[in-house]
Amino acid sequence: METLKRSAKDLLSLKLTRAQLQTFENYALELTAWNQHTNLTTILDPQGILVKHFLDSLSCLPAINRRRNPKRALRVVDVGSGAGFPGLPLAIMRPDIELTLVDATEKKCAFLRHMVAILGLTTARVLHRRAENLGRDCEHRGHYDWAIARAVARLPVLLEYLLPLTRSYGRCLAQKTVGARTEIQAAGRALAVLGGEVENVLPVELPGIAEPRHLIIIKKVAATPDAYPRRAGVPAKRPLR
Repeated sequence: METLKRSAKDLLSLKLTRAQLQTFENYALELTAWNQHTNLTTILDPQGILVKHFLDSLSCLPAINRRRNPKRALRVVDVGSGAGFPGLPLAIMRPDIELTLVDATEKKCAFLRHMVAILGLTTARVLHRRAENLGRDCEHRGHYDWAIARAVARLPVLLEYLLPLTRSYGRCLAQKTVGARTEIQAAGRALAVLGGEVENVLPVELPGIAEPRHLIIIKKVAATPDAYPRRAGVPAKRPLR
């Protein structure tokens, strides 16, 4: 865990406490154990978990912290959370976040519920839902300060999942690797239709990883029309172009 502690401080200006480092260690052990019977991730070597899962997830935190509102809890939804990335590492660092973890696969949701319980994340919840259905649910539509996702879909599709969930002038955060700029260009119509605009594209540096990584920050500047998101499966089959 020293790699995580050192890199979080040097690259992200984040200071991890001893308790947080122990929590991350417990997370890594549970992830490895569950992956023996449930396909959660192909990255299971200790260094890979620390860098490609934990540190990569924590790279989102400086952007989120810039808009911290001390008057109320921050509402964050992690769409397609899978094994809990990036949502769970963010909640470990920021227990004040009201975190909603969403995944369409029940086996992954079972793991997420297990992790929320054993890590003591009392303000986190897990939903076994499709993002398209969640975005049409009045309890969740326009509810979140941040809607985030990693490795879920290309940006034109992803925006149809995330922007309906985001409140007015809230933000979406998409973690992307190679081709981030190309995806932004392809998402022009989706941004215009769904009420978003690109606010920033932040480079991310991870130790030992040569592949370029970026955080795409989208600000919601207009209401998403009631027709979106379209029914389950349609955004992926017919992306807004």
